[in-house]
Amino acid sequence: MTKEVLEFSGRQLPLVRPGSETTQLRAWDAADELLLDEALKRLSPEDRVLVVDDVFGALTLGLAEFSPVSVSDSAVLDKSLQANSETNRDRPVSLTPYSWINPPSGLFNLVVMRIPRQAEYLAWLLRWVNGVLVDDGWLLAGGMIKHLPDRSVDVFSAAVVTETVLPARKKARVVVCARGYECLENWPGYWKGYSVPQVPTRVEAMPAVFARDRLDIGTRELLPLVYPAVRALSAGAKVLDLACGNGVLGLAALSGRQDIEVDFSDVSSQAIASVKHNLELSGLLKRGQLHHSDGIASDSGKYQLILLNPPFHEGGVVGDHIALRLFKDAADHLSSDGSVLMVGNRHLGYHRTLKRYFRRVEQRVASPRFVVFEASL
Repeated sequence: MTKEVLEFSGRQLPLVRPGSETTQLRAWDAADELLLDEALKRLSPEDRVLVVDDVFGALTLGLAEFSPVSVSDSAVLDKSLQANSETNRDRPVSLTPYSWINPPSGLFNLVVMRIPRQAEYLAWLLRWVNGVLVDDGWLLAGGMIKHLPDRSVDVFSAAVVTETVLPARKKARVVVCARGYECLENWPGYWKGYSVPQVPTRVEAMPAVFARDRLDIGTRELLPLVYPAVRALSAGAKVLDLACGNGVLGLAALSGRQDIEVDFSDVSSQAIASVKHNLELSGLLKRGQLHHSDGIASDSGKYQLILLNPPFHEGGVVGDHIALRLFKDAADHLSSDGSVLMVGNRHLGYHRTLKRYFRRVEQRVASPRFVVFEASL
């Protein structure tokens, strides 16, 4: 990991980005700089501060003198704070950030938020913030302009009071908002879902979850192979739905066998909350284990079958760096007689990268855009 220095308001903050070996991927961007500059202009020592969806710790550590509470959908923040707190011992912060599985309580004078790429998740966040912001409090929401969701102006106006849109700087934008009156209770966008033949109940998800209202085309290629794979397992076998999203692959595995265990792991806390919701709907909650984790939890043990549809973007960065980490994790946690079933975009060339970690890699299904591979040690 390469350490670089974030400069803002005359201060310096050295940061690393865990999981990245390239200097091209930094732990912050210009939106973090703008948010920190604007927050420091407005804060008083007695203010209670909330940071929403910081990823690598720039906002949380940049505001450390105000003892901010931090909540993030991504499990990456936990790992990032651990790594960056070692470098910034003069900026003590809580090393256990909240997530949407266990959100913080109480009211805040200032909320500093990264604007997500998904319009529906932004709408969810703004309504949630309305419930935790004091009447005269402020929301500072920022992001890189090229990554702002479509219709973001409409999304803000429907939920909060936009006071000021600050001038763009370094291709980033910050919006200053006052509390609105829209809340999450009875909001129709909270859950969306779909049905598939392999799962007996509807599969639903919260707004931060990928492809929550439709079966994505990659998973569509992999899903028919799940039932034959679980039927071949021995009784009591352990299965992992890695980067599970709404959990449709793991739910299909549970529906196919009554005598196996299935773990679900995802970096998104809304994904894990969605899987729990779906397990409850299906009456399968006692047979599923949930892990909010960046990859596979170290104490998870070995699996006889791992199901994987890896993401190929992290925020605004597109590439195979996430998939490579997940392939290594899968190899480290696969039993000697186990296999990995994974699907990926054809152009990413996963048949080559999988061979770094697995001795046998076979193509099972191919379409113009996607390929399904089976890999074993």
